[in-house]
Amino acid sequence: MTRVLLAGGGTAGHVNPLLAVAHELIRHEVATPAEILVVGTKEGLETRLVPEAGYALVTIGRLPLPRRLSLRALMFVPRFIAAVVASFRIIRSHRAKIVAGFGGYVSAPVYVAAWLARVPLVIHEANAVAGFANRWGARLTRHVVTTFSVTNLPGAKLLGMPMARAITHPTTRTSVSDARKHFGLSARKKTLVVTGGSQGSVTINSTIEAVAADLLAAGWQILHIVGNRNPLPASVGPGYVALRYCDRMDLAFAAATAVISRAGAATVSEIQLLGLPAVFVPYPVGNGEQEKNAGNSLQAGAAVLVGDSDFTPAAVRTTVLPLLNDDVALESMRARAKGLGRADAAEAFVQVMAGALGDPKKGERS
Repeated sequence: MTRVLLAGGGTAGHVNPLLAVAHELIRHEVATPAEILVVGTKEGLETRLVPEAGYALVTIGRLPLPRRLSLRALMFVPRFIAAVVASFRIIRSHRAKIVAGFGGYVSAPVYVAAWLARVPLVIHEANAVAGFANRWGARLTRHVVTTFSVTNLPGAKLLGMPMARAITHPTTRTSVSDARKHFGLSARKKTLVVTGGSQGSVTINSTIEAVAADLLAAGWQILHIVGNRNPLPASVGPGYVALRYCDRMDLAFAAATAVISRAGAATVSEIQLLGLPAVFVPYPVGNGEQEKNAGNSLQAGAAVLVGDSDFTPAAVRTTVLPLLNDDVALESMRARAKGLGRADAAEAFVQVMAGALGDPKKGERS
């Protein structure tokens, strides 16, 4: 058995692949739950999801990279050093034999601490455009893998997105009708799953609320996941179900005929694997990574993309609704999505970790 430290947090896009790898480590008898320690922040979804999954969580300060010169920017260096020292102590006290990171604000100091402690380091970059923590960390290890082929990290290898086995290898296949009944929906009606990610999307939420009656009138029913930070909208009638957060996305996707969503890396990967027709509305803030995340699906003809500012009620009525009502087009998109996702990425990541453990250079870049 091996003592493992996993670092990542903030959004579900960082936490879910981390948990998928943790479960895979146990399944392959690499580690027990007691030997796995997760480092996150106090503000992210990890504070709920990690303990619920049965793993110990320790937190360090959230350290967003300053965008401009300010008093906060001047304090970044001493705060970063303090976070590295705290991470070093965590690695030592846990007696970690390997560190694996999944990005997010918490990861950068952990990467530096692993390098200083000469503990093997493996990094997974979820997005098509790498974030600051992983761009920094990739300089410290030779064991870097990505979800998408377009990600520009020197020396990185394409691996795919680690996902929960409930999605990649379900032990029992939940029927479409049972999945829909789980959410209080009709077993037989076409179902549109709408999600703005774990935090939700004001743009998507407001537009879907405005056109919900049109979608219901066209014969669709809606499962609308509005996000943790957003209020539940008033019901627009039978066939419309709203949730703040969905712990069973495997059932949500099993219920879906089509999906409207942000283009977070994990969501795109799950939609690809399951062969669901998708309308992606990329989050417009950041490095533009969400639009690039959707690139493979767009090229394959498995999805369409609508810009955030263009996702208006009028646009949905004139472009999205006709697509949703075209069963032939949806079936073609479904067929084109097949083969885009990788079901064994979590297992492959564990194999990369095993290789790093056997690397005499302990993961540092020469």
